[in-house]
Amino acid sequence: MNPTEIPSPEIFKDRTPLQIRFSDVDVLGHVNNMVYMAFYDTGKASFMTRTLGRQIRWKDVDTVIANIDCAFIAPIFYGENIEVLTRCISVHEKSFKLLQMIRNADTGQVKSMCETVMVSFDPTTQTAAPLSEEWREKLANE
Repeated sequence: MNPTEIPSPEIFKDRTPLQIRFSDVDVLGHVNNMVYMAFYDTGKASFMTRTLGRQIRWKDVDTVIANIDCAFIAPIFYGENIEVLTRCISVHEKSFKLLQMIRNADTGQVKSMCETVMVSFDPTTQTAAPLSEEWREKLANE
């Protein structure tokens, strides 16, 4: 991921508004870097719900995070109207990669970019597994 090459927001199908809580802000007056991961998780949950066309079945875990590459581009301040944008950029035998962007929804200023590799997971064997047909079919439409 190259944070100097910011993609157009129009390529993202999923947009999730985010709420900044007072507790998200650190002593420097901006959102703490660890909170960004929670924001990206909120975007992933929205993306998965929309993509699958149903609520996530938390007891039936079938994908897990294998890698996250996050670039912090500009600080987020309390009171900003921010959103996370999410899209799938590649699908492989046992995984898919998501591209996400946090930005100010009013100004369009990009705050952070993130790529996440999601791996299909078999909880019984605790190992990677081929992507299900459901995931393949749904991600093909992304």
